Amino acid sequence: MSGLFEGVLRAFDERRRAEVVAAYMAVEHAAEPVAEVRFAALREPALRRAVEEMLALNGRTLIRSEQTRWISGYRDEVAKALAEDPACVPGVRERAVLTLVLIHSVAIPRAAGLLADDSWLSPHPTPLDELRRRTQLPVTELEASLRRLRLAGLVAQVKAGPDDAGGFVPGAQFHRLTDAARRRLQEELILAAGPDSPLAAAIRARRRGRGEST
Repeated sequence: MSGLFEGVLRAFDERRRAEVVAAYMAVEHAAEPVAEVRFAALREPALRRAVEEMLALNGRTLIRSEQTRWISGYRDEVAKALAEDPACVPGVRERAVLTLVLIHSVAIPRAAGLLADDSWLSPHPTPLDELRRRTQLPVTELEASLRRLRLAGLVAQVKAGPDDAGGFVPGAQFHRLTDAARRRLQEELILAAGPDSPLAAAIRARRRGRGEST
């Protein structure tokens, strides 16, 4: 383990150090949130703080999922800085395709009461045919964008049933959103899906009041 973490780990004996490192590696590299029952360093507050300190040294933070599961993600200030770097942001085509997936797999099912308000993972795939109808991208560019989004973990391709072609849903990276990032994404989706709605107008007004970009 990197000397970067020595200041955090030196307070623990060998067994505790191993437990903290194991939990750190799990939350950083698992595709899905990990159950705290599997890791003492996620169950015990003192050890969990050590994991949080290690993550903070890399601009990361610990995110709770479903009360007893954990995963890591970028701290809000780090995510904001990365979002301002064009090299760290998906291209325009990928962002457009991802927005369509979020609208059809999350926003519409949520409006129908099929998803919890804070959920960005969905069992309701957006069919490829729907994406083709809703975008002006040529099929080859659409499929290329979907491949890049899949590689980035931003979408996943699933089957809805044995006789269903399935489609695309938000990917595992959506587990890694902080509470603030989830709220921001919720607002962005409202602005994209209903830019002329009263709710969108309220979001823009609130952001202007805080001096934020809209």
